[in-house]
Amino acid sequence: MGISGFEPSFLVGLDAVRQAHGSRLAALAGRRLTRFAVVRFVEDGDWFAECPVVLDFDGAQVEVCHWKFDELSIGWDTIDTAADIAGWEWSELTPQWSQRDGRLEPFVGQELREVALLEWLPAGRDLAAGTVTVEFAFAGGCLRIVNGLDENHIELGGAQPDYVRHRLGR
Repeated sequence: MGISGFEPSFLVGLDAVRQAHGSRLAALAGRRLTRFAVVRFVEDGDWFAECPVVLDFDGAQVEVCHWKFDELSIGWDTIDTAADIAGWEWSELTPQWSQRDGRLEPFVGQELREVALLEWLPAGRDLAAGTVTVEFAFAGGCLRIVNGLDENHIELGGAQPDYVRHRLGR
């Protein structure tokens, strides 16, 4: 992807994600979201949802990226969002880091109350069953970075009922 510092380590399943990142995610509670970054194309401003979503909580940077149908990478303090994204010379579009996103902007400055992992477990047969979502709960609401089946999606508000919520910490 040409993102400076991005070396994803994709995990599958709740247990793997919780074991690798649960305690660090839980430790973010009480910190304020100070900034975020997403990748947008210069030409049209569209979000490039295949790139990581970067959230900074008072200097602790978490980098969330979904891939394929069930893989999740969570990175810590590795991506340099001030660096240009390289390797796109062949493309008609130019990706760059952006601090613009109407879904994320309202949470900047808010204290993070809790982080949870949500597991998608629908009653019926579903290709996405077992995928893991990271949920960030603030006083002003919740945001989730969800597996959109090979890309990231951002959801706000209450989670769909087919999610099973797994609290971290406490």
